[in-house]
Amino acid sequence: MRKLGILATVFAVLSFASLASAQQGDAFFGLGTLLSSGTCNNTTFLCPQKGGLYPNVGAAVIFHQRLGAQFDVAWRGGQGSYGGPGGQPYRPILFAFNAIYQPHINKKIGADLLGGIGWQSTRYYGYQNTVSCIYFYACYTSSNHFLIDVGAGLRYYVYGHAFIRPEFRYYYINNNTADFSSNNVFRVGATIGYTIGPE
Repeated sequence: MRKLGILATVFAVLSFASLASAQQGDAFFGLGTLLSSGTCNNTTFLCPQKGGLYPNVGAAVIFHQRLGAQFDVAWRGGQGSYGGPGGQPYRPILFAFNAIYQPHINKKIGADLLGGIGWQSTRYYGYQNTVSCIYFYACYTSSNHFLIDVGAGLRYYVYGHAFIRPEFRYYYINNNTADFSSNNVFRVGATIGYTIGPE
């Protein structure tokens, strides 16, 4: 989580540094869940990557012509049990850097259309006899995979610059079948956010 904090800080600094030439900036927090088709495979013992509560945070900077850049991260809020009850504790974390287009529908409603790249880090927890585990409680190993994502959301400004946004995201996670039964994962949920600049 320390790397996540550093990455988020760097992105925030770069975002605010570029706001001078930007038309607007958005910051948001949301909740959602993952969906994936299929059932557990009795031969490979791999299961679909679905369920769980996934908080997400992110920010976007929008320039002229309603085009901009966006970063977000979503993670499983509680550890899952890999392989069913009593299995290995795990937590996927999804990072995405996207190009974003925000057309206005009317004064209070707009769309967010985005696509980009990122990676998934699936952390498997358990005690390890390492310095980072013993002294810093970083007792996990990671399985990392490149991803491509596309998504959309419909934002509604409920009061001033504050908005809510139901949204969905599709991730194609390369080699995700090393850990789960499918490379295709959907995230659905909603975010609340705030726009700095004209909405």
